[in-house]
Amino acid sequence: MRCPHCECTNTKVVDSRESGTGIRRRRECALCGRRFTTYERVQMKTMMVVKRDGRREEFSRDKLWASLTKACAKRPLPVSRLENLVNDVEAKLAEQGRAEFASQSIGEMVMGRLSDLDQVAYIRFASVYLDFRDIESFKSEIDALLETGESSEDTNQLPLLDDETNAALRPGRRGRRRSPNSASE
Repeated sequence: MRCPHCECTNTKVVDSRESGTGIRRRRECALCGRRFTTYERVQMKTMMVVKRDGRREEFSRDKLWASLTKACAKRPLPVSRLENLVNDVEAKLAEQGRAEFASQSIGEMVMGRLSDLDQVAYIRFASVYLDFRDIESFKSEIDALLETGESSEDTNQLPLLDDETNAALRPGRRGRRRSPNSASE
């Protein structure tokens, strides 16, 4: 294993642990002494994704991860939940034992899980995946999400702030406050 800091090939394993879908290894470089982590995972058979235009490309876990992190940017979701989502989707695809999957089926699988995690992230992902052409199609997707009847208390979603809370959070005016008895000059 090559050290990511100094490119030395002389590294030793300091610690190994089971990590969900593989083995997590903590390594130390013999030259620079710095530590780094590697993950060992079972090589799955190659899965191909059939795009809408008929092109085929290899399933990329990294590509799925990148699209999810964009959709979840600045949202209060722990990275571990996204990692679990990616692991779950990859495992479900592998369980089916097929060599090819339509990109639509993968997108729907991701959207189903993402709507349970965070509705804003779901809408962000859906806006790219479903390729909304106009504001009406975007609005209908939001309306469909609202019609599910789930409140923010039930789903770990962030609650919407009411007007009183918004007013309390707004910064006040700066400067000296006038008393009601002071006359204006």
